Amino acid sequence: MVVLGISRGKCYGLSMQKGFWEKLQRPLFVLAPMADVTDAAFRRVIAKYGKPHIMWTEFVSADGILLATPEGKAKLMKDLIYSDAERPIVAQFFTGTPEHMEKVAALAGEMGFDGVDINMGCPDRSIEKQGAGAALIKTPALAKELIRAAKRGAPKLPISVKTRIGFNKNELETWLPLLLEEEPVAITIHARTRKEMSKVPAQWGEIKRAVEIRNSMKSETLILGNGDVLTLADAEEKVRETGCDGVMIGKGIFGNPWLFDTAKDSISTEERLRVMVEHTKLFEELLTHKNFAVMKKHYKAYVNGFDGAKELRGKLMEAENGAEVERITETFLKGDRIATVAGQ
Repeated sequence: MVVLGISRGKCYGLSMQKGFWEKLQRPLFVLAPMADVTDAAFRRVIAKYGKPHIMWTEFVSADGILLATPEGKAKLMKDLIYSDAERPIVAQFFTGTPEHMEKVAALAGEMGFDGVDINMGCPDRSIEKQGAGAALIKTPALAKELIRAAKRGAPKLPISVKTRIGFNKNELETWLPLLLEEEPVAITIHARTRKEMSKVPAQWGEIKRAVEIRNSMKSETLILGNGDVLTLADAEEKVRETGCDGVMIGKGIFGNPWLFDTAKDSISTEERLRVMVEHTKLFEELLTHKNFAVMKKHYKAYVNGFDGAKELRGKLMEAENGAEVERITETFLKGDRIATVAGQ
């Protein structure tokens, strides 16, 4: 049964389901969904060493899940693997077809996810050609229908949105109110337009403005900011400056699964490298459908800032599997300890 919500004198779609969101203390510091980065393996490592308030899956194609060959669908479904240690865990999907969004939202409910997020900000051209991602900023009526569709498909799950401040220009004043009318539980806003990509600094003043717009509409939707935040301290400062309900951090997590651990003051080189090996083993165990080369972007992040890092990084970039990575790392650590003892 569709339950209609009345807001500002108008009738919109299914009313807001808050779910786990209302149980969390604000401000919220959450992990950004990044393709081929925050996959099941890395999320499991992050959950163990520095868990954020909320975790997202990588974005997954709703069209692919529903229309791909059995083999293709099986690969996509592996992108939805998660562990209970990651909860609350949100499944993020992209599509330009409301019917598909409704079906994958229902699937997320069946799989036990804690929420569903709709990607309305990805600037990848292949995704935009499908009418999805950032392209939805240009088709607000479709964007609104996708939110309604997700609510129909998963009426017991909270539905959220991740987007940008505009497509070719800043459209926050018109774009955000349209989304707020549909009452998603949260909207994460990347503080740049699609055209700007990452070529200019994130405009956090627009996150403050988003909060003002939300408040003027008397909406209960949470506003999270995103863009150029690398540390928890910076995230806390952004909350103070803008009044937003939380911050989504992306790039700062590279090589630093301890990012969200407020009690962790420092990490030794040995600890960092051993966690890197642990991460590699999980990648091979959980993500057999992915090319091992995906891990190498992580090695660039884990292996820096210490003596011998350049040479070690070079060897790791030539490794073809986890066993080689472990052997190279153990050899380095053994040699490093020998050198330290000899120098005393």
